[in-house]
Formats: sequence, C-alpha cells, structure tokens
Amino acid sequence: MKGIGIPPRTKDRLQDFLCTVPALILILVFTYYPIAKLIQISFTNWNLLNDNYQYVGFKNWKWLFTGSGTRYLLNSLRATFVFSAGSLFITIVGGLILALIFNTMKKGFSVMRAVVFMPKYVAMSSAAVVFLWILDSDYGVLNYIISRIGMQPVDWLGKRGTAMLSVLMLTGWRDIGYGMIVYLASMRSIPKDYYEAAAIDGATYWQRLFRITLPMLSPTTLFLFVTQFIASMKVFQSIDIMTAGGPYRSTEVFVYKIYQYAMEDFRMDRAAVMALAFFILLLVITVSTLKFSDRRVNYDM
Repeated sequence: MKGIGIPPRTKDRLQDFLCTVPALILILVFTYYPIAKLIQISFTNWNLLNDNYQYVGFKNWKWLFTGSGTRYLLNSLRATFVFSAGSLFITIVGGLILALIFNTMKKGFSVMRAVVFMPKYVAMSSAAVVFLWILDSDYGVLNYIISRIGMQPVDWLGKRGTAMLSVLMLTGWRDIGYGMIVYLASMRSIPKDYYEAAAIDGATYWQRLFRITLPMLSPTTLFLFVTQFIASMKVFQSIDIMTAGGPYRSTEVFVYKIYQYAMEDFRMDRAAVMALAFFILLLVITVSTLKFSDRRVNYDM
C-alpha cells in the first residue's frame, strides 16, 4: 500500500512559506516585539534613575491627554506640523517648479540637475553643522550678505519667529532636488501623444500644464506627499544640532520631545506613551490620505 503523499501544489506552497520564515522571524523580533514592549512600558512608571518599575494602568495616558503633559503634546504637534507643512511645500511645489524648468532645458541639463540633487547625498549632521555657521548671528555668511546690502543682521536661530524657518532652509536645500528628480522621471514617462493632440487642438502651455501634466503627475505627487510627510514628521537631527528644541520650545518637534523624555528626563514610561501616540497619529493620517486619494488621483497613463 502506497503512502499518502503531499499534493505537489500544497508542497510548493509549503516550500514558499518556509522561504519566508527567516524574514518573518526578523520582522517579529525587530518590529513587532519592540512595539509590544513599548505598549507594556507605557503602562508602567519606569524611571531609569531607579531602574525599576511597576504597573500603573492608564496613569501615563491620562497624564499625556488630560494632565500636565497635554501642553507639551500640543506644542510638539504644532511645531511638527509647521515643519511638515514647510517641508512638503518646498519638496513638492519647489521640486515641481524646478522639474518644469529643467524639463524644457536641453544644454547643460545634466550638470544643473546633478548640482541641485547633490545635497541629498550630504549627511544631515554635516549639513546642519555647516548651516550653523551660515546662520550664525555674529559671524554667519547670511548675516554678512544682509549687512552688505544695508539690512540689519538677524538672530536666525535665537528668535522664535525665525528658528523654524532656519531649520526649513536646511531641509529645503537637501530635499528640493529629490522632489525635482522624482517629478522629472514621471514627466518623461507621460506619452508625447497627449501633448501633440493638445497642440493640434490649439491648447496653450498653461492649458497643457493644468489639463495634462499635473493630472498625470498626481500619483507622483501622492507618493512624494506620503513619503515626505512621514519623513518630515520624524525630523530629529537638524533640530537637535541647530536649535535643541528652542528657543522657547518653538522647534520642539514630536520626536525630539520623545528623546528628551527618554534620554534627558530618564522617563521611559512617558517616552513610550509619546511614541505610541506618534505612531497612531502617523498611521491615521497616512491611511486617511490614501483613502482620500483613491478618488482624486489619476492612474491612467
């Protein structure tokens, strides 16, 4: 009597699953386990100074949303969204404008494109140190130029009204070239037939831009919005080096506040609650954006 063998189709599926097991284990160990541990810590009063803790229920959550932590939460949200709005505007609008300009330039295009995109390869820490020198209130290059044209020097990093703008200068310098390259690649994939048909019908440049180019670039815009929004919400290095959250907490973004709770105040419980709130916020906004975009984005090519 012959033994009952495994059907070939089932065997192939089992082999495919076994090939994914190492990756699944890595994801569980380095992604889901830390998240589960973070949730556990949020229900404790863990202070690194005494290195022991006990479970306190929802005490930390109440502190964050209804207690003294609420004002720090709201301030961090305000600073983070201001930075994200500025970063998205520079990357998407600035990148699109540069892409439209360079898309019509033939001679010297490759060199100019490389010059604009090159800052993306510079490490954020190195770039932030350079911008500290550029924006220095006493010896900075920017204030030197301003004084030469008869204007008063500005304390770029020491005033509430200009500190965030200064950080955005650095972000824009690094990211605008990335937005330009992504848009350029998408523009080159738009069929020329659309423009030829529009030209035959007598469409102007602006009509071709708003009726063909921008609608066809909507998937690219969505991609840049989601990826750059998540990246801008996680800003840390530039804030840490240039302003350290100041002045007067005006640049104290969400991730930097989490760092302060964990590494300066040694309150891992509060840092865990802030981190989970940040994770939920990003998840809700990203999912909402993707749901809304299903009705707005044109994927026809």
